[in-house]
Amino acid sequence: MSSLQQRAHYRRSLIAIYQAALKRVEGRASVSKWLKQNPFPGPLRVIAIGKAAQSMLYGAYDELNDRIDQSLIISKQGHIDPAWCRQHGCFTHQSAHPIPDESSLQAGRKLLDFISNGSELPLLFLISGGASSLVELTIDGVSLEDLARVNDWLLGSGLDILQMNTVRKALSRIKGGGLLAYLEQTEVVGLAISDVPGDDPATIGSGLLTPDEGLAGRLAALSLPSWLQDRLQRWERPRIIMSASQPRLEIIANLQLAVEAAAEYASGLGYRVSLRDGFLSGDAAARGKSLAQELLQGPPGIVIWGGETTVALPPNPGQGGRNQHLALAAARELAGAQDCYLLAAGTDGSDGPTEDAGAVVDGGTVARAALHGETPERALANADSGRFLEVSGDLISTGPTGTNVMDLVIGLRV
Repeated sequence: MSSLQQRAHYRRSLIAIYQAALKRVEGRASVSKWLKQNPFPGPLRVIAIGKAAQSMLYGAYDELNDRIDQSLIISKQGHIDPAWCRQHGCFTHQSAHPIPDESSLQAGRKLLDFISNGSELPLLFLISGGASSLVELTIDGVSLEDLARVNDWLLGSGLDILQMNTVRKALSRIKGGGLLAYLEQTEVVGLAISDVPGDDPATIGSGLLTPDEGLAGRLAALSLPSWLQDRLQRWERPRIIMSASQPRLEIIANLQLAVEAAAEYASGLGYRVSLRDGFLSGDAAARGKSLAQELLQGPPGIVIWGGETTVALPPNPGQGGRNQHLALAAARELAGAQDCYLLAAGTDGSDGPTEDAGAVVDGGTVARAALHGETPERALANADSGRFLEVSGDLISTGPTGTNVMDLVIGLRV
């Protein structure tokens, strides 16, 4: 093969490994598998919330079908199948992500209305990442402008997802277990696709069904800007009085399953595979640099990391997300290398406020972008990795994947 053919072959291999991971944790299959193993009597009502809500709802109808009396789906714009939902009589609401807006507050009101209409029937919740932004009811005193400003700051703060959701819970009437106060059903079951470290139900979707008794202490331990501290002192979250309902919560897909599936597929392609223990976290640029150095110094084969890094954004950030930022930092280290490739992508098919999942970079990424006048230093400083990787031809676009279990980074040295 020519060098161009080899490059295309290795890039296709990395994307195929990534897609195998997505298939293992896809919402429809995951919900269907759990319901097969745990038969759910009907009639019942179903609520699906999150970026993987449509896929998870498919799985519920595959197994329960006529036993579902009513269903509600709340998901990101463009992540709902209107024709299918009309056919099945689903109530639908498309909402905002990653910054909540009026549609998020409308979603919160629709959620409570749905719960209160038909309280005698069991409820099956299908929860996936993105719910923190997609559905909300704020405590008294918090305006829509306040909510948007706080979430905009959080996304560029460099805080991890556990810390961000701690702040979000403090502003919410339904997060941190607050939704339990509105439940009168005798039976509530929650199936969740985990997009958080440790698969903690109190953090997935900011814990709609899980009380957070330690919220005040963790909030006080955070280093927050003075304007936010001042507002949090004025915004007092009321004590939540829980209903007698004690939901059964089950994690049906997570990052570990995705990593294992990626490893199995890579091994089947004939590669030597190394899984990196521990959760990939920290500054995206710093981790991209260190992962590239590890790849350059390591033996031939596939290396797989999983987790979620962070980016502290400049005042006027450009185009991109944390995976693109990590990939570009890695590409700068790999520049000129003929034998190394690295994929970094979100499992939900999006990366930050973009429609790209991430990128596959190699030793020629920097040189290809240089032909268009781009430098990695400028792009990293301006959080503009997406534009850089667009001109280098390295972005990955999948569309909605039907799942969300954080991020995968897959390296290859040939």
